[in-house]
Amino acid sequence: MTEEIHKKEHKEHDEKHLEKLTIKELREIAAEIPHEKAIHEMKKEELVVFIKEARGIKDEAPVKKKKHIGKIKMTKSELKAKIRELKSLRLRALESKERDKALRLRHQISQLKKKSRRLAAA
Repeated sequence: MTEEIHKKEHKEHDEKHLEKLTIKELREIAAEIPHEKAIHEMKKEELVVFIKEARGIKDEAPVKKKKHIGKIKMTKSELKAKIRELKSLRLRALESKERDKALRLRHQISQLKKKSRRLAAA
């Protein structure tokens, strides 16, 4: 009876991806494999690699996602002019003690600076 339950657990582990298992589950699986290494000292990534090597599973390289870079619609000089304009508005907002408006303007200035850096790098 216990062997049947034990076999069912193994089938479940085979169906799941090893990366999704907890480290305790990985250690249980690795303990059943004949080994010379100390399993309890291994990290999760090492355990996954060890189990895959023992079972002969080919490791598929994960697909790297590309970072989405939005199109910049303004030229560098237009961006700089907009930044100067926003800085003057921010100074006025600080003088009139409108903190919320000043914070929003500072955020907009920061975003425009990032866009100008991206444009300069391209």
